[in-house]
Amino acid sequence: MGVAVVLSTVLVLSMVFTPVGFLVLACIGSLIALSELKAAFERAHADIAYPVMAVGAIGILVSAFKLGMEAAFVSYYAALGAAIIWHLVSGYSSRQTLRNIAVSAFALGYVPLLASFAVLLLLRGIWPVLLFVLITVGNDTGGYIAGVMFGKHPMAPSISPKKSWEGFAGSITATLLIGTIGMYLMGARPWWGIILGLLCAVTATAGDLAESLLKRDLGLKDMGNILPGHGGVMDRLDSLLVTAPACFLIMHMAFGW
Repeated sequence: MGVAVVLSTVLVLSMVFTPVGFLVLACIGSLIALSELKAAFERAHADIAYPVMAVGAIGILVSAFKLGMEAAFVSYYAALGAAIIWHLVSGYSSRQTLRNIAVSAFALGYVPLLASFAVLLLLRGIWPVLLFVLITVGNDTGGYIAGVMFGKHPMAPSISPKKSWEGFAGSITATLLIGTIGMYLMGARPWWGIILGLLCAVTATAGDLAESLLKRDLGLKDMGNILPGHGGVMDRLDSLLVTAPACFLIMHMAFGW
């Protein structure tokens, strides 16, 4: 709980005082998350070309901050091209090279590219980002409470035994409530909040399950240990990363950005 409070406080302060602070925080978080992915994929004898990934991550996030979504995608493809060249000249077998390229493309898209949508939200003000964070946290909290109280039917027992359909219903209830109120307070029609809530419940749950599947496949309990009692940075970002594009898309349509 203490770590969660500290992280939330740092996140809010970085947004309140300066958008650049949030950008710096996003860059640091992405670099740590990529290092955790590198260590995780090494267990499967795959390499993500971390030096290229690190430079590419910063490039993607800064491009999004300075020039927008299109520039972020251009930076992604430029970094991916550099990673492909890196792997092609590394001297591995063809099979290993293809594996390395695949995990590099995944890591670059999964962390900095998805995180860039949170940066894009911040460019529209602090409230879109706060709603994005609140709706994702609400998804996890609502799912946990409903799962503990009513959970009887496992959702994906081979991936995440504790996640239940009743918990998912709790997640939907929480995200619908937060999304509808949040979008209304921001000036959008209530039905945009319903769409946002439903979509975020799906994306946040999918992000959580996807990382659980990845960890199970790699034989890991946590992606890292930098956060005492909470695992690694990736363990905290799984739902947030996948939900960021969904929030940006719905708000983009709702507010005509």
